[in-house]
Amino acid sequence: MVGNLPPLNALRAFEAVARLGNLGAAGRELHVTHGAVSRQLRLLEDDLGVALFLREGRGLVLTDAGRQLQEAAQAAFLRLRDTAATLRRGPTASALVLGCPASILARWMIPRLDRLARDLPDLTLHLAAQERDFDAALTGLDAALLVAEPPPPREWQVHALAGERIGPVLSPRYAGYAALVHAPAERLREEALLHTTSRPQAWPHWFTQHGLDPARVQLGTGFEHLYYLLEAAIAGIGVAIAPEPLVADDIASGRLLAPWGFSSTTGQWWLACRRGHSDPRIARLAGWLLRELETPAQA
Repeated sequence: MVGNLPPLNALRAFEAVARLGNLGAAGRELHVTHGAVSRQLRLLEDDLGVALFLREGRGLVLTDAGRQLQEAAQAAFLRLRDTAATLRRGPTASALVLGCPASILARWMIPRLDRLARDLPDLTLHLAAQERDFDAALTGLDAALLVAEPPPPREWQVHALAGERIGPVLSPRYAGYAALVHAPAERLREEALLHTTSRPQAWPHWFTQHGLDPARVQLGTGFEHLYYLLEAAIAGIGVAIAPEPLVADDIASGRLLAPWGFSSTTGQWWLACRRGHSDPRIARLAGWLLRELETPAQA
């Protein structure tokens, strides 16, 4: 049965070229030369008796046969990688590995772990903080909880949880609190606003939504991560802009206030996994996350 399969190295080369779009990038990923990749593609086409790519200018375009093989090869390699990752994890293989941006993990997920354990007692999570954007393969993860702009990568299967809502927040400890808390939104034009360097358009977008000139935004201290931005706001350093779920508990307790409310963005909260990664725990977790995002925060 195995003898009927195409050569494995040729399939690896084909999958890399189909995914990356050119021979050079595939060669760098596989640590072989451009010529070696080209030879593997010719070997595979000879073995199958069909053309897998057409040349267009300097690029390669999949034929219909190539697209069929890409779908099958990608699914097979993903399943092999998932199985290998499970075996490597050994004793922790029963845990569902969930990646989260560090701010979502620290400010939203961790405070709810006791409730998650009560509601889903047979679900064991291994939580992994993600400092960078998730790659399309969700490497090393079973699923990812994140906020992102649609559309998702085609390699993902996504459970849509909620639309993103953001708004300005400040602490009663802030020196300008008394002058701001009952002031109209345009008063924020006079403030040096706290922001994250990873999302510089958050304030201009909010200004535009509220009929204010985004060119009038005065950005003050910037922070690399949202977590530090919100800690600065709670400490009374200034006015920050934040996703509603990440500050809902602070607002309920009075540590922060949102005098101007929250408004929708085009971003969405997703629980994502690799397409074809069948694990019933992911759907159950998605249902729990959806309920949590819909439940009002409590002081």
